[in-house]
Amino acid sequence: MVGDEYISWRNQFLLLLDRIPTPLAVCRADGEVTLANPAMAAEWGTAPARLRGRSLQELFRPRTVGRLDRHIEAVRLGRRSRHPIEVRWLVGADGIEREGELLVDPVGEASPAAPMLLAVLRVRPDPAPRVVEPMAEVSVVEGHILALAAAGATTAAIGKAVGLTVDGVNYHLTRLTRRWRVPNRTALVAKAYVLGVLSVREWPPAPSPQRARGGCRSTQSPHMPPGTAR
Repeated sequence: MVGDEYISWRNQFLLLLDRIPTPLAVCRADGEVTLANPAMAAEWGTAPARLRGRSLQELFRPRTVGRLDRHIEAVRLGRRSRHPIEVRWLVGADGIEREGELLVDPVGEASPAAPMLLAVLRVRPDPAPRVVEPMAEVSVVEGHILALAAAGATTAAIGKAVGLTVDGVNYHLTRLTRRWRVPNRTALVAKAYVLGVLSVREWPPAPSPQRARGGCRSTQSPHMPPGTAR
């Protein structure tokens, strides 16, 4: 009867373990894995049974050398610790390195003779991929307008410098603002530098030559409006 109850309890425990999304493993006192759930096995791209017999020291690489060994030894001697260990490991056949925190605690009451350990892995989320803006091309007129705006010229002064009316300058600025999805002229100038449209090595501001494509050319200096001292 007792045996039947044990088997029933064990089956329920295994079923529960399989459904827990957090990577878990039950280990012997020396860190040898006796049981792992699918979430833990998935970190190595394998089945839970294939982790059985492997050691935590083999699976994980702590940031601080030797800390995992010392932690397991302390737990084996009956000392509880809620301080996670920062670890790294290689995922799957591709060997992609991941990072996280490993928490090792005795299961139930600590027993120096042969405690069982529960290892809980908190996987650190992969950092969001950095979005790299593509290098943008602008017309010669647009480049000159952006350079003058970066220098602080007014819309009227920009128009005189490039041979456009105020409405013409506003048309180009509005079109660039919508194209680059920015809220105002200040953000537009900042985006122009990020995209490489304006040279970061020149003052007064000037367009990057490689970013300009065909368009109307102004006989005025692209740097400053007429009559403005450099």
